[in-house]
Amino acid sequence: MPHARGRALRPALPFILLMAFLLVPVLPGRAEEQDAVLKACGIRYPMGYDLNTVGEIQGTVQGLTRPLSGPVSFQLAAGRERYIVLASPVWYWRTTAAELGDGTEVMVRGSKSLGTDNNLYMIAQEIRIIATGKVVTFRTAAGAPLWSGQAGMRAGYRGGSGFMMRGGGTGGGMRGRNR
Repeated sequence: MPHARGRALRPALPFILLMAFLLVPVLPGRAEEQDAVLKACGIRYPMGYDLNTVGEIQGTVQGLTRPLSGPVSFQLAAGRERYIVLASPVWYWRTTAAELGDGTEVMVRGSKSLGTDNNLYMIAQEIRIIATGKVVTFRTAAGAPLWSGQAGMRAGYRGGSGFMMRGGGTGGGMRGRNR
């Protein structure tokens, strides 16, 4: 009997495999892009960006870390307050060529929250280096991560940045060039 059942399923096997492939959600190409709750602080990252808590903080960079997985982070000393800034996955950070050594004065725009470890956090949308005026952007105005292939579709982005094109962005910046 088991052999008869196996032969009966053989013609349907390609159809079953095709349906399984189509029903599996498309996952980002890199593990650090997947949404997760960061164990140390309870912050949802990268999708924990909340437009209702967006603000700007000027301060000094201290202790930049580039972990093997998870976001690049640093402490932002702003007077008596200290924020832990969560920027982007390491691979995306490298594409920005951001040079942030200890003591660099920056203005960070992002979503603020309080972690379960009682530290203040800021998920960065952009970082402006005060001395040079260089702006490093990590998210759209709507808060969608630029390293995500879906950033353009979620935010209605229509720019021509090469970062937006990575992984299947909208490509809105290419319109009208193929005439």
